[in-house]
Amino acid sequence: MAELLFWPALLAYSEAAVAYLNDVRHPGLAGRLATWGVRVGWLVQTALLAVQATRANGFPWSTWGGSLNLFVWLVVGAYLIWGCQPRYRLLGLAVLPLAVLLFILARVGGGTGVGVRSHYSNLFLVLHVGLVLAAFAGFTLAAALSALYLWQERRLKRRESSILRLRAPALSRLDEVAARTIGIALPALTLGIAVGIVRLRDRGGGFDALMAVTIATWAVYSGYLALRHFAGWRGRRSAYLVLAGFVLVAVVRLALPVTHFAT
Repeated sequence: MAELLFWPALLAYSEAAVAYLNDVRHPGLAGRLATWGVRVGWLVQTALLAVQATRANGFPWSTWGGSLNLFVWLVVGAYLIWGCQPRYRLLGLAVLPLAVLLFILARVGGGTGVGVRSHYSNLFLVLHVGLVLAAFAGFTLAAALSALYLWQERRLKRRESSILRLRAPALSRLDEVAARTIGIALPALTLGIAVGIVRLRDRGGGFDALMAVTIATWAVYSGYLALRHFAGWRGRRSAYLVLAGFVLVAVVRLALPVTHFAT
């Protein structure tokens, strides 16, 4: 059942990605169809996760593919907070193609099946994996907002003729929402890291590359908030720093987790 739900969810996300692209050329109906595609895809993926949760013997998203499946759901869910508003539809150009790609990778990695039982406790996995993935979803949304900021700023400087045709939030609003999103995501990452450190201290284990890059990610986004608060960083510099942090998020999510829970 879980595997069967993957295909309609992927179809809906793919339809949304294509519709968002078409909305840039012909704003209006395509944007509304894209929004409904995201909503339908997210609801179907929610059903997929529910089936996994009821059929698995334990936490079903502890594997690389499983955590990627959950991450896509969190990213799209975070996007829907803002993306349903017409002015934020351009975010879909950054979020939905990425969601489609990661969802396919999750399927290839076996993350849309029932999964296997992990030797880690369910409470630890819910707190550690759940909090870290929720934080990374927030950072992903903030990166999309920052990319939209830079794109919109470039259009304004070039005085492009399409500036009035394509609705987008004001630059100050994009900057503010990105900062607010990071302000919510960073405490979640802090708690997730703390849970992992407590377990590492109590149960033993090695300090691996994924832990190091995760802490580096925490340092980048903590530095972002500190520079914003104490040094008054706004606009382009802040946007570039958010995108630099997202590079680390991508490394943590795609390159390093394969063996993190193997021991």
